[in-house]
Amino acid sequence: MTPRYLVIGTAGHIDHGKTSLVRALTGVDTDRLVEEKRRGITIELGFAPWRVSDEVEATIVDVPGHERLVRTMVAGAGGIDLALLVVAADDGVMPQTREHLDVLKLLAVPRGIVVLSKCDGVDAEILALVEEDVRAACRDTPFAEAPVVRVSSKTGEGLAALRAEVVRAALEVAPRPAAGSAFLPLDRVFVMSGYGTVATGTLLRGTLRTGDPVEAWGETREPVRDLKIRGLQALGREREAIPAGMRTAVNLAGRDVESVSRGMVLAPPGAFVAVDACIAWVEALARAKAMGDETVTVHLGTSERQARVIPLGKDKIAPGESAGVLLRFSRPVAAFAGQRLVLRRPGIHGQATVAGGSVLDPEPPRGKGGVALAASQVAGLRGSAGDRLLAIARESRARGVDAAEIERRLPP
Repeated sequence: MTPRYLVIGTAGHIDHGKTSLVRALTGVDTDRLVEEKRRGITIELGFAPWRVSDEVEATIVDVPGHERLVRTMVAGAGGIDLALLVVAADDGVMPQTREHLDVLKLLAVPRGIVVLSKCDGVDAEILALVEEDVRAACRDTPFAEAPVVRVSSKTGEGLAALRAEVVRAALEVAPRPAAGSAFLPLDRVFVMSGYGTVATGTLLRGTLRTGDPVEAWGETREPVRDLKIRGLQALGREREAIPAGMRTAVNLAGRDVESVSRGMVLAPPGAFVAVDACIAWVEALARAKAMGDETVTVHLGTSERQARVIPLGKDKIAPGESAGVLLRFSRPVAAFAGQRLVLRRPGIHGQATVAGGSVLDPEPPRGKGGVALAASQVAGLRGSAGDRLLAIARESRARGVDAAEIERRLPP
């Protein structure tokens, strides 16, 4: 039997024991930077393979908990199937606990498990109060019914119970779409002795195969072309093919391979285009201020762009309200219909998460009357596959539309 594979992501406030938990579960220390060792905090994304059981294999993505590193957390959370929300029993729910919960909700992470860490140093009465506090924080999120597991990375208490909950959740997570062209946002790019350039990420759709030609889309209108996949690796093993939903390391070759960098997207030649705008459907957080015609930071895959957000069909989006928006990016970006995104704006302590949702159309109407035409498309783009196709056909009737463009503008 082929094991079920999933990507697990940690979430939670700084110093609540996320990295210690990953080490206790996998034996891997995901803090690899000298500064991370010196300061005792996670700064960059860390990764650890985990053979959960005979039925389940996983990669754990360990994310930073510091408020100034939420942008890195968002980049790591975009491809996860299951979140471990870690809350220290001796500290309780803290600001980044809440913001990470918001991000997981806005990215539509399908399943979660609440992990009460550091339980060895807290008495039963305090544990009960902290668990009640966590339940209250999760009440209006997709994690309202998530199981709560009490653990101690120091003594090993609760680790077996957590493993059992992960197996149960893994068997219920739906696989990612195998259809459509491959789309791999890159979260690390480095040079490895004896191999050359290696890029890593979670494949959001499609399939990658050894020998495939690919190109890398970044911040310009033109991609890095003429790249080739020399090799693929996942869970420490060489692979001939990588399906959607799996984390992978891609060994790349090509004349301009040194131009590939973090935040880019690997895809088959001609499958996508760089866009400077998209139509999206977003939900504003209930505790955020109303959102009007303003500039925000948009996190899309592992990329980050400044963008003007224009509400469609209204002047403002009220707290807790959902609506269509037109996003006009400061620099080009690759995206696909259905891809999740997060919007952040300046707050008291740097950036604050304010909204999130998904791309409805990565190639919206351009030129004079574009905003009004985009507003007229929203209902159709949120409908059935036929409704979406009709909305695209109506918008493009003057110039026509080919099969490649339809694939780019419809969800896989």
